[in-house]
Amino acid sequence: MSVPELTWDQVLSWRMERHLLDRPAGLDPAAVACRLAGIQAQVASSAAQAVAVRRAERTDGVDDALGSRTLIRTWAMRGTLHLLRPADAAAFLPLIASARSWLTPPWQREFATAGQMDAIAEAVSAVLPGAELTREELASAVVEHSGDASLGEKLTSGWGALLKPMAWQGLLCNGTSRGGRVTFTTPSTWTADWIAPSEPDVAVRTALPAYLAAHGPAAPETFGQWLLRGALRRSVTRGWFTSLVDDGSIAPVRVDGETLHARTEDLDALAAAEPSSRVRLLPAFDQYVLGPGTGDTRILAPERRKLVSRAGGWIAPVVVVGGRVAGTWKVDGGSLDVELFSESDLVDRDALDAEADVLGDVLGVRLTPSITRV
Repeated sequence: MSVPELTWDQVLSWRMERHLLDRPAGLDPAAVACRLAGIQAQVASSAAQAVAVRRAERTDGVDDALGSRTLIRTWAMRGTLHLLRPADAAAFLPLIASARSWLTPPWQREFATAGQMDAIAEAVSAVLPGAELTREELASAVVEHSGDASLGEKLTSGWGALLKPMAWQGLLCNGTSRGGRVTFTTPSTWTADWIAPSEPDVAVRTALPAYLAAHGPAAPETFGQWLLRGALRRSVTRGWFTSLVDDGSIAPVRVDGETLHARTEDLDALAAAEPSSRVRLLPAFDQYVLGPGTGDTRILAPERRKLVSRAGGWIAPVVVVGGRVAGTWKVDGGSLDVELFSESDLVDRDALDAEADVLGDVLGVRLTPSITRV
């Protein structure tokens, strides 16, 4: 069987459509999260904007989706909070957990021993079902159940390092905010749609195609970086790709001479895709950038990376032209300040003005765009 030959212009045009940037009507937030293989929600406003800029209705609806439990908020890919459909969370989490990163000596030296992590898991499994507890309440319950007083300080400090492995094992997720404070519960308490995570070799048959459906064609290393910043062994991710090639779910393609993989069902659409000059303004931490990663030189020139991936892990809002990052933007009152990369090929100012109107609707303010070349 011959390997399809594609160009990056085709791939990126196809990706923009797969990322719902043509704004089809009738999408709810859960459908958006499913299509994007999750929405990073470390910054809640960015997650809401990621949904809103893709919906023809121009409203995000994230709070409603969480209220109706069609979305779950939990630590997932790369140890960051994500909005996911319950079924998708049950597919991605086993792959992340399979790295057992909390059992490595460096992790245990910095955070907690393997025995303490087992004690936390046992306590969480005992005290969280049917409950929604603040971090402090959960820490107290874990200390009481385990008898290890040292866990109290460990659980209430930092960025949730000890709780992330619990989330990856499907034992914990965010509950309903209480007076602006985060609570935790179990996924099965949060939603009746929760299904117990399966073994990684089974879960990957859902998770990998879901990733490629939005961010493909891609290599095993890119998938591993997206999942857990490379903590998974390359032999493992390559083995997953091989197993899905063998069953026909995915297939190799050549993109400007590079061998990558795509879903088999997407091959015809990829081959038919035509280069696009479409302009879109995407919010901070958008999946379009996070999926391949800011180190992907096909969407972001390496010399421009520091303008997008900034200090403190901040991923800037971006201007996308024809599938490539062409600049960044920020809003100050009613001003939309766009910094376009000097080499960008944006030639349609009307398209940028139209995007400013969309973004203004999302933010609830009329925006006047100004452009600076950098």
